[in-house]
Amino acid sequence: MATLIDLSHTIEDGMITYRGLPAPIVCDFLSREASRSHYAPGTEFHIGRIDMVANTGTYLDSPFHRFADGADVSALSLDQVAALPLVVINVTHLPSRAVTPEVLDDVDIMGCAVLFHTGWSRHWRTDAYFEGHPFLTEETAEALHEGGAELAGIDSLNIDDTDDGRRPVHTRLLGAGILIVEHLTNLYLLSAEHSYLFYAVPVRVRGLGTFPVRAFVEQLD
Repeated sequence: MATLIDLSHTIEDGMITYRGLPAPIVCDFLSREASRSHYAPGTEFHIGRIDMVANTGTYLDSPFHRFADGADVSALSLDQVAALPLVVINVTHLPSRAVTPEVLDDVDIMGCAVLFHTGWSRHWRTDAYFEGHPFLTEETAEALHEGGAELAGIDSLNIDDTDDGRRPVHTRLLGAGILIVEHLTNLYLLSAEHSYLFYAVPVRVRGLGTFPVRAFVEQLD
C-alpha cells in the first residue's frame, strides 16, 4: 500500500482564504428530504452546491492567472500536475520572512515540484495568517526558473510579498510556465529520509487561471 500524505486545507462554508475575497458558500441544492418525492420509498439523495471564487483553499495558479494569453487550468497536462518528483526546502529557520535564492544552492530541482516549508500554515483560519507572511524574492523565482523547476509551492498566504503590487514571483514563474500552488499545509510531515511524488490536480475548467486542488504526496520509500 502506498503512503499518501495530504497537503491540502479543507474548504468549509464561510472560511476566508485571502482577505478581500468572498468566503465559499456550501449548501444544499437538493436536500435528502426534498429528494424523497423523486424516488421510490426509502430512496433519497443529496445534491450539494458550492459558490466560491477560484482562489479558495489550497489552489493552483496556471499562467492564465497572470497572463491573458497563458494556459488556463483546462490546458494543463497531467504531467504538469501529477507524479512530479518532489524537493522540499525547509526555510522555517530563516531570520527574515523573505526567502532568498541561497536556499536553492546545490539543490537539484530540474523537473521537480519545489515546495517551501515556512511553517506559516500553523496560522490558518486565524488573523495572524494574513499579516507578515513568508514569501519568495524575485531572485528566488529566477533561481527556480534557471534550475528547471516544474512547479513551486508554499504553505503561506502568498508566494509573493503582498506589499509589492508588481507580484514579481508570479510574473516570473507563470511567465516561464512554472505552476504555483499556495496555501499548502502539513509540510512538516515530509521527511528528508524519504523521496516523494507530488500531485496537485485541478478540475479541468476552461477559462479559469486558478482552481482548488487536493494536493498530496506519494511516499516512494
